[in-house]
Amino acid sequence: MVFSWPWALLSVLVIPLIFAIREWARRRRRRAAVRVTSIALVRSALPGRTRWTRKIPAALFVAGLALLAVGAARPQASVPVPRTSATILLALDTSGSMCSTDVDPNRLTAARKAAAEFIESQRGGPRIGLVTFAGNAGLLVPPTDDTDSLIEALDGLTVSRGTAIGQAMLASLDAIAEVDPSVAPTGADPAPGGGEGYASAAIVVLTDGANTQGVEPQTAAQEAALRRVRVFTIGFGTTNPAPMVCENSQFGGFGGGGFGGGSGRGGFDRGGFRRTIEEPALKRIAQTTGGSYHRAENADQLQTALDALPSTFTVIQRRIDTAPAFAAAGALLIVTALSLTLWWNRPRPPTR
Repeated sequence: MVFSWPWALLSVLVIPLIFAIREWARRRRRRAAVRVTSIALVRSALPGRTRWTRKIPAALFVAGLALLAVGAARPQASVPVPRTSATILLALDTSGSMCSTDVDPNRLTAARKAAAEFIESQRGGPRIGLVTFAGNAGLLVPPTDDTDSLIEALDGLTVSRGTAIGQAMLASLDAIAEVDPSVAPTGADPAPGGGEGYASAAIVVLTDGANTQGVEPQTAAQEAALRRVRVFTIGFGTTNPAPMVCENSQFGGFGGGGFGGGSGRGGFDRGGFRRTIEEPALKRIAQTTGGSYHRAENADQLQTALDALPSTFTVIQRRIDTAPAFAAAGALLIVTALSLTLWWNRPRPPTR
C-alpha cells in the first residue's frame, strides 16, 4: 500500500491530544467533587454497565479516528487486473532441426500442438500474432483475436535451413507497431522517455538452437527494450541425437535419416542430428527486455512454460484509491461509538 499524501498521516496525532484533554478534564472534575451521604443513591444513578463495556465506545472512537487519518493520506492498493488489450507475438522456430524426433513425434509437431493449445486458452483475451523464422523471418498471421485462423495457420508450417532469431524479434516488433501506436516500428526512433512500465505487448520466442544469420539477437533485444516490449524465450528440445522426420520441408532429406549441411552450430552423432541450444544468449535476451527464459525438454514442459506466460504479461497491477473505504469505515466506527455512549448513558427510570 502506498500513500498519495503521506504527510496527512500526522493527523493521527489528534488521538493522543484528545486523550490528554480528557485526562485534564477528568482531573478538574475531581477537584469539584460533591459529597453525598448515600452510596446507594450514587449507585442507582450510575449506568448499569460493566467495567470493560465502558471502554468499548472509546476504543471504537479511537479506531475510527485512526482510519480517518489513514484515509486522509489517500492510500492506494495494487490489485491484479486482466489486460485483454495486450498483444502477444509467437515467434516459432521452423529451422530444419525442428524435425528432430528427440521429442515425440518431432519438435515441430510438439511445438505446433502446444502453440495451438496456448492460443485456444487465450480465446477472447489478448490479440495474438504468429511469426515464423528459419533462414528468414516473416509474419505469418498479424495480431488478431481470430483464434481459428491462428490455429489453421499452424497446420501449414514448413521447415527450411537457418535460424534467424534476431530477425524474428524485429519482425515481431513491427507487427506489434502496426496495432499498438505506443510501440514504434524498428525503422523509427522510440518515443523519448520510453514511458512508464512495460508496453501492453510481449514477444514469445520458441527455438531449439542458436542464431545463425541475420541481425544479432542481442541487438534486436535492445530494440525491444527501448520500446518497453518484453521478450520471453523458450529453449526447446534435448541434446540427444535423434533421427530427423518431418512431413513438410522446403528441401529433401527428412525421411527419417539425417540432415546434411548444418550451420556449424550443430551436427551429426551416430546417424542422428544434435543441436545445442544457446541458452546464455536466450537468457540475455530475456534479461535485457525484462522477460524470462524457460527450458523445455519435452512436450509437457513446453506446454507448462506456455501456460505460465499469460499471467506474466496479460495481468497488470493497477493502483486503486482506497481512501473512500477507509473514510467510510472510520465514520461508521465513530457513529457507532457515539450511539453506544448515548444509549448506555440514557436516563433510566428510578427503581423501587
